Amino acid sequence: MFVPCGESAPDLAGFTLLMPAVSVGNVGQLAMDLIISTLNMSKIGYFYTDCLVPMVGNNPYATAEGNSTELSINAEVYSLPSRKLVALQLRSIFIKYKSKPFCEKLLSWVKSSSCARVIVLSSSHSYHRNDLQLRSTPFRYLLTPSMQKSVQNKIKSLNWQEMEKSRCIPEIDDSEFCIRIPGGGITKALYDESCSKEIQMAVLLKFVSEGDNVPDALGLAEYLNEWLQIIKPPSDEKAATSRWKIPSSWRLLFGSGLPPALF
Repeated sequence: MFVPCGESAPDLAGFTLLMPAVSVGNVGQLAMDLIISTLNMSKIGYFYTDCLVPMVGNNPYATAEGNSTELSINAEVYSLPSRKLVALQLRSIFIKYKSKPFCEKLLSWVKSSSCARVIVLSSSHSYHRNDLQLRSTPFRYLLTPSMQKSVQNKIKSLNWQEMEKSRCIPEIDDSEFCIRIPGGGITKALYDESCSKEIQMAVLLKFVSEGDNVPDALGLAEYLNEWLQIIKPPSDEKAATSRWKIPSSWRLLFGSGLPPALF
């Protein structure tokens, strides 16, 4: 599944894997763009898989004309050895019935690579929130049992709110309670599979609506940074946004401009 850029596979033992879920507003993917661009992470390989819709494009993190013509595909892997971070960026949607096999193959690779833990950046439909969630922060987290043992004290010190359980079938009053992440894509499947395989995984998500989700991505990246401190904490709210390096590809986030001929 993983194909290295070099002749041999890089040593990822003890690394933290950051990855997005293809979810509502593409918030996780946008947040991953910010992280990869800001940390100037190097591409170390890609996933060769039939689970994602094929795509190809220019280098989304181009910094000069010389590297703008490098090709990018639907699932690429970047790393920052100095911080023991590895990042998987997903750029297309899943083919029908292929999301579960992808989760299984991905977690098998995580185990074989000896990654220490996985952090999934995701989102969920804001209109599915209950009254309690509407009155509180839009951010939530989930930890697998094996992850709780190692980071529970740190998470408690951050005063974060865990994702609440809700009725499995909302329309039925006596339905059992379970974790639901509407609009979260593969988030729930990855979480459940990690629980069963005893993989250390954390899910960080935000309740959002479709639209201009750049502010949501910046917020989710800051949420992760509270925990991992991958960049220096901001001195004020305005500085928080300016610390993140916006990828060059975001210039076309909403398409090209209007043709002058229209006017």
